Amino acid sequence: QWSRELVTTVQHTTNVVSLVAPTGTEECPIRSVVNRVGHQLHKALSEKGIALLVNHGISEDKMKQAYGHLDDFCKLSDNTKETYLRKGETNHGYIKPGQERFDGKSKDIRHTFNICTLRPEGGPLPDEPLPGFREHISDLATDFKRLSALLLQALAVGMELPYGYFLEKHRHILDGEGENQSTFRLLYYPPLIEDDGKNELLRGTCKYSQQRCTKDEIDLSLPEDYRAKVREQQEQEEHDQQQQITRCGAHCDYGTFTLLAQDSEGGLEVKLPGTDRWKRVGHLPGAILINAGELLATWTGEKICALQHRVIIPQEEAIRTRGRHSLAFFVHPDNCISIAPIDLPASSSSNSLDSDEKKTKGRKKSFKTAKSKIYNAYQHVQRRFKETYAS
Repeated sequence: QWSRELVTTVQHTTNVVSLVAPTGTEECPIRSVVNRVGHQLHKALSEKGIALLVNHGISEDKMKQAYGHLDDFCKLSDNTKETYLRKGETNHGYIKPGQERFDGKSKDIRHTFNICTLRPEGGPLPDEPLPGFREHISDLATDFKRLSALLLQALAVGMELPYGYFLEKHRHILDGEGENQSTFRLLYYPPLIEDDGKNELLRGTCKYSQQRCTKDEIDLSLPEDYRAKVREQQEQEEHDQQQQITRCGAHCDYGTFTLLAQDSEGGLEVKLPGTDRWKRVGHLPGAILINAGELLATWTGEKICALQHRVIIPQEEAIRTRGRHSLAFFVHPDNCISIAPIDLPASSSSNSLDSDEKKTKGRKKSFKTAKSKIYNAYQHVQRRFKETYAS
């Protein structure tokens, strides 16, 4: 039996916010729960840009089944998988390893399937090769959508805004990309086995050297400094190739917030507001992470910061050599919603007299900045997509 009290625990990296199950997935959550969650969530996101949700009502077994469906998809032939590829400006579909570059440089090594609509006439899903895929994934995505609705209401309460303020800006989640860019994303990070990486490159180098030395007598006529230069170039090429591959490059999410579930610890790191150091995020089975995105940061005038994060290749062999699954639900406003800083109540932003004085002095500059940031949600995400998928 779940406790009726909201529990908040501050750990090394994240605040743990406990909802009362199954409130998170109910169509009409209890308002008293929304109010309690709102104050805790606002505090957590304002301080760290991230929180850990527990007792959210989404079954861990249900999430594990989704990981299994993605595994089955990844086992399909390359030709079959490519019929579901993400194409052009649409975000729906399969993304091959190496196709994304979130930091603009490193290739992200992971399998991804984006789902942007739950409507039957929407983007293609692998129903024929994988019976049950659509039914199960749609059901799970609906749970995440309902949880998001609760959190949108909670955020409004925490900021002392009208109860439905954010909900009204997110009316068309998973209704299709023509209405809203929200995306339910399945991710699989394959194991990184040393023999298939650096050592493979070394074996290739040795083969090349043997082909050059096929005579009975070794030709030592090449100057030593030349051979040293060749070795240095080979080592640099190997190093550069390793640096150009990552599980997911450093970035901030584009939308309002993101919900993330994962099956194990696999290299997720965050850079907390006001710091330059990366901190490792541990794994709590069944929990869901929430992190703030760029549009929420703009709405709040950066009082809630978009959380920069990445997924590195772990140094520990036991973690590096096993696959990792995750589910990400990127929550975006409806395409037509204009994005500009909200005029927040003074108590929800700061109680400091000193900060009020600074705010008054900088008003002209702030207004000028606000005017330059007025654009709609669709324009913002399309600009980001072009940066991520640029060849």
